[in-house]
Amino acid sequence: MKQIGYQKDSNAWIFQTWAAFTLSIGMTTTGIVYLPVDLWVKGFMGMGLGFSVASTFTLAKTQRDLHESTKLTSKIEEAKVEQILSQHGVLK
Repeated sequence: MKQIGYQKDSNAWIFQTWAAFTLSIGMTTTGIVYLPVDLWVKGFMGMGLGFSVASTFTLAKTQRDLHESTKLTSKIEEAKVEQILSQHGVLK
């Protein structure tokens, strides 16, 4: 059976993603704080930002889990085929 290797991101990529996330949240929050509007409007926009970030994390996790489950299903199917072939003497 063919092994599927573990994919690891580089430290530079991990740093870049965290830096982009931190900057985007920080700059958006700063923009909301300095808007010339009433406090309730800032609160509403802050809640919108919070919900957007939370739903983005949820979507990313769901997509990752779906991708990993298809990889696992593929491995299981490949193992079943190899087992059937070896039982019938095709793989010798």
